[in-house]
Order: sequence, then C-alpha cells, then structure tokens
Amino acid sequence: MAESPITLADPDACIDRIIDQVGKEIVLGLPLGLGKPIHLANAFYRRACDDPSVKLHIVTAISMLAPAGKSALEKRFLEPFVQRLFGDIPQLEYAAAVTKGKLPDNVKVSEFFFRAGSFLNHRSQQQNYVCTNYTHAVRDLMNLGVNVVAQMVAPSGEVPGKNLSLSCNPDLSLDLIIELGKARADGKRIALVGETNRNLPYMARDAEVPSSSFDILLDKPALDYPLFPVPQMAISPSDHLIGFYASTLLKDGGTLQVGIGSLGAAVVHSAILRHKHNQQWQALYADLQIAERYPVAAEWGDKGVFEKGLYGCSEMMVDGFVHLLDAGVLKREVFDHAGLQELLNRGLIGQEVTLEMLDALREHELVDSPLRARDVQWLQQYGILDPGVSFRGGRLVFGDHSLEPDLDDEEARQRLVAFGLGKRLQSGVVLHGGFYLGPAAFYQRLRELTPAEQDSICMTSVNFINDLYNHRLGDQRLKTAQRQHSRFINSAMMHTLNGGAISDGLDDGRVVSGVGGQYNFVAMAHELPGARSIISLRSTRESAGKTVSNIVFSYGHCTIPRHLRDIVITEYGIADLRGKSDEEVYLALIRIADSRFQPGLLKRAQKAGKVSQSFRMPADWCQNTPGFVTRSLQKAGPEWFPAFPFGSAFTDTELTLGKALRTLKSATSTRSGKIATLWHALRTDTNAPELQPYLERMQLAHPHSLGERINQRLLIHGLHSTGKLSDSGSQET
Repeated sequence: MAESPITLADPDACIDRIIDQVGKEIVLGLPLGLGKPIHLANAFYRRACDDPSVKLHIVTAISMLAPAGKSALEKRFLEPFVQRLFGDIPQLEYAAAVTKGKLPDNVKVSEFFFRAGSFLNHRSQQQNYVCTNYTHAVRDLMNLGVNVVAQMVAPSGEVPGKNLSLSCNPDLSLDLIIELGKARADGKRIALVGETNRNLPYMARDAEVPSSSFDILLDKPALDYPLFPVPQMAISPSDHLIGFYASTLLKDGGTLQVGIGSLGAAVVHSAILRHKHNQQWQALYADLQIAERYPVAAEWGDKGVFEKGLYGCSEMMVDGFVHLLDAGVLKREVFDHAGLQELLNRGLIGQEVTLEMLDALREHELVDSPLRARDVQWLQQYGILDPGVSFRGGRLVFGDHSLEPDLDDEEARQRLVAFGLGKRLQSGVVLHGGFYLGPAAFYQRLRELTPAEQDSICMTSVNFINDLYNHRLGDQRLKTAQRQHSRFINSAMMHTLNGGAISDGLDDGRVVSGVGGQYNFVAMAHELPGARSIISLRSTRESAGKTVSNIVFSYGHCTIPRHLRDIVITEYGIADLRGKSDEEVYLALIRIADSRFQPGLLKRAQKAGKVSQSFRMPADWCQNTPGFVTRSLQKAGPEWFPAFPFGSAFTDTELTLGKALRTLKSATSTRSGKIATLWHALRTDTNAPELQPYLERMQLAHPHSLGERINQRLLIHGLHSTGKLSDSGSQET
C-alpha cells in the first residue's frame, strides 16, 4: 500500500482506478449494515449494468432499504414516514434490484445475514445465502475470492488525512485489512477503498486506522448523506415481562451482551428501571415471586442497584448501551492487561491510585522494584504514574524533583505520593462493540460523546468480542478476566422441548436471518466461569390468523443444539436447563409455555417417554395467559413499562394508525377473515370527528374513488379495533 491513498472526488473515477488495479472480475466485500459506502456501491453496480464484461459478485450482510408497503393502506401510511426519515439517503441500487428480482446476469449478491424475513420467499437470495458464524466470515470471504473491500469511513477532524475511523464497522474490516495485505504480498491484485462521510461518528481506539490502510479514498463533502436510521420498535407487554425476567439475572459488576429489537430494548429498560427506580422494580420482583419460583435468579442474579455497574461486550452496539451509559449502569471499566484486570476482580486493588496499589502490583510481579524504564511506561499507560514523570539516569524525575525508584525506600515512597502518583486508573473501557446500527438519535448521541465517553467505548474486531480463544486478537486469560459474570442475551423464534433453539431459519431450509454471533455467545457462556446464556422468546405468535406456540415438541431445524441449552425466558417465566435431566428440561419449558398449549406439549412428552405418565401440572403452571401479563404490569404500574421508553420516530397519530393496520393485517390473513372484515368495514360510520386526524394523515378524508372509499372504511374499522376511539364513532347496524 502507498503511504497515503489516492483521493478522488468522483465515484466513477474510483471505479476506473479499481478496475485498473484488480481487473473486471470483482468480488466486492461490503460491511454488514450501516457501513456500506452507498456512492461507491452504486457506482460499482451501475458499471456492471453498463458493461457486461464486468463480473461483479457482492458479498455482504444486511443490505438496508427503506420500508415499502404492500397494500394500498400500507403505502399511504409509509410513504410520508419514509420521506421524512430516509428521503435524503441514497438508495442502495443493487439491494433494490435484488428485491425486485432485476439483477443483470453479470451481478450476483450473496449475504451471510438477512434482514429478518426479508428474503424468506426470494429464490435467488435463498440460493446465494452463505451460512457462516460471524467469527468465520472473514475466512469465508477470503475463500470466496474477495479482491475489493469498500467501506464508509469517518475522516479525522484533528489531523486531516492522517487517520480514518472504521467507526460503525471495524467488526470484519480490521481482520480483512490484515488478510488482504497477506494476499497482496502473495501477488494477488487487491484494492481497499474508503468513502468518507462526515455524518459518521468518529470512533477512535481500535476503530482508528491509518489512511494508508486504503488504496483509494472517495472524499467529497458534498457527497455526504445522513446515516440510515432503524426506528425504535414498540415494546409489547409480553416483551416487557421477558425483559424484566432477564434483568433479574444480571449481576452487579458483570458483563452484558444484548441484541437489537424490542426484546433487547426491554432488557435495557428493565435494567435501567432496576437501577434508577429500584423500589418499583423490587415490587414487581416480589409480586412475581422471582426468588421463590426461579432459584436461578436468586443464585445467579442480583436485585439491587448497579453500584459496580456493567461492562458491555456485544458484537452489536445497540442504542440501548448508550441509554445504559447515560443511566449510570454501564460503568464497569475493563483494562487490556490480564494481570491488572485480575487484581481488580479480586478486590486487591481499586480504581483509585495508592501506594498500596503499587505494592500489590509489585507483589504479583507486574512491576519490579526498583522500577525500571519499562515499568514507568506501563504505569503511565494506566494512569498509575503521573504522565509528567520521566525515567532518567536510573531515577524518577518530575519537574525539579528527583527520587530513587525503590519501593522499599520510605522517603522515596512518600515523595512519590506527593509528586508522582496519578489519581485514578486510566484507559479503561466500558464497552467493546463490533458494529452499530440504530435510530437517528443514537447516531447523534455518538457524535456528541465527550472525549472521556468516546475513549471508554472501543469498537473492534468481532473476533475479539465473539471468540474466546482467538490468540492474535486477545488471549483467553484477558477475555476471561474482563468478562466476569457474563450474561449473553439473544432471541429465538422457537424452542424445542429437548432444549434446541431455532433462531435463523425454517425446517424447509429457508433462511429467515442468519446465525450471526449467537452460536459463539452461547458456546462462550458454557466456557466462561460464572457466565450464562439466556435465550428470550415470546411464547406464541400469530400465523394464518391463528395463535400458535413458539415452544414446540420438535422441529426440523435448530440454530443452537440441545447440548448447549442453558436459560430460556418467555413472558411466563424462566427455565433453567443447564445440567438438568431431559425430564426436568421438558417440564421446565412446558412450565413457561402458554397454557393453551401446555396440555398438548405434555401429552407428546409423555407419549415419547420423556416425562412420567403420572405427572400432573400444578395449578400455578396453568395461569400462563395474556391476562396474566396484563395484570402483572397493571399491578406494577403501566407507566413504568411504556411502549416506547426510548422515544419513537412515529407521531402519536402514526402509532395509532400503525396499530390499526397491524390489526387489519391479522384479521384479513385468511379468506374468511377478509370477508368478515370487509363486511363490518362497509357498515362502519365515517362521520365521527375524532377520525379526521387519521384520515387526513392517510389522505382519505375525501375519497375520490370506490377503492379509496373501501380503504377509508377498512381503516376506520381498524381504528375502532385499537380502542383509541370512542364508541360513538362506530354505528354498525
């Protein structure tokens, strides 16, 4: 690589350079999610469309597109919202073409993680899907022949041109830069390309790389665009209870990994509630009889405030971690030295610098006495010695003061206290993350981080975060020391009674999303002392107009095998499966299933010989109904568990409309449902004054065609079903 990249202001000129460098057969690696360089990606795609001799294979994950409605009502609802949130963001043209099935023959797109459900019925993407653990993605990208990597980067405002930040996506890029460098050394034609965007938060530490890491840089401020936002999802009452149960398992002074979506947000909300409003949190803890019903929570969790705080170690830095930081929960600092971290864990040293700390470091052979030059440098790295201290002529020098570096010399010790010691340990990290994606407010908060806050967050390689045994990026001893009392919280779609989790696909082979890092975190929970894996899932879902159980007897696909079973949470409680017999596991999962499905599950378990024929469900197991969820949160105080505790991109009117449309979609999922819904809708009164804001937002206040009149009445019917309107608005005859 050159000492500095070739900097260009035109995307097409960049493509010309790249083709000159690697040729016309391009295997293009793009980052997962946010970090895709949209101008460069579009220029690559257009070049391939215009020139059939260019063979373009794009390998990536989660290609983001603005949402688009399917029905006429959905389109009316989404179009103004999409314009408001995404109107100034260029569209990923290859992703739009994939969705429409219009890729040219010389372009192929392979993803190793889909937006959940986005390609469930898309044949080519199902066929091109690459199944890989997140920690194996770099290996598999290299095996696929990636010869160009392109990424959005943040330019440094302090020393322009010197460094760049991988910001939202060091997850794979840090490793790819190394692996592509090796490939280049072996004679392969390689190009690393960056696209600057000044709206991208500048994250330092591991995410900061020399600009010379790139061969070509697209840099033109006029090309900057807003970052793609992912709006907050509503947290349902069931989600809130799942999050509350998970918060009872968090250990003060521990480690947290959590994912995106309403279930992850529910965990974050309940953790903050526990810390800031502990009396209300403990009231629900007592009402749900957590300690009595779930010994695992009493043994492995806590119920007090987070005095020591949590440390985050999560492949995805969701916006919830910033909320935890602001609430004073995310504050346990870890350090990149195993010996130092172990002394902190054991309580042999604290964060405040003292002579006793130096004595402990010496006793455990982390420094020598007399101190040597390398000791001084190491102690200053962590703030134990003042940065003004120097080592000259075998003595410690601080301004006009000079002293022996002998820790056994009492005079030297006292002078060291007076002139040379630091105040508090420095260089600690409260969060290691691999990539980030979230709401626009989250990106703004990252841009506004204070220097100290920014320095406490380290965006780094996913192999450091997900892999306990990767020796090049951090040894096992260090990771074990940092990740004490780990709680790895991930979600699943379904769970089998024998302990298998289904998180990424269906039994016919179709992929819903991808494995990502879930397997790694679950496996790591079984290797780290004091760690637990927590799988969260809703007990039921709606399918073809019917309620079905997400806890099933068996299923033809699994993401997490039964031998890695650990803790499972639904809105009806906690199942502790680790080390238990099969009968205990089957019963623990039946216990937290919806009561409508418990008898059938028990019958199948008994028929298979996994549960004794004499077993009868206790009465308190049979209360797992939606009413239980409602009553529990009502008793706790519904104001403590709002649908959007962290704000919403939707207006109040839009939230009501969204609920109405979801209700209509569910009601019309079957032929009989469509007929019944249309029948009731056509008999609905349209004149209630409270309807006007909703009709105006949907541009249906004055319908001009038969289709618009039908849609107006369907919408009104859906609005009444939300319970937001008064009864006087509905005058069906």
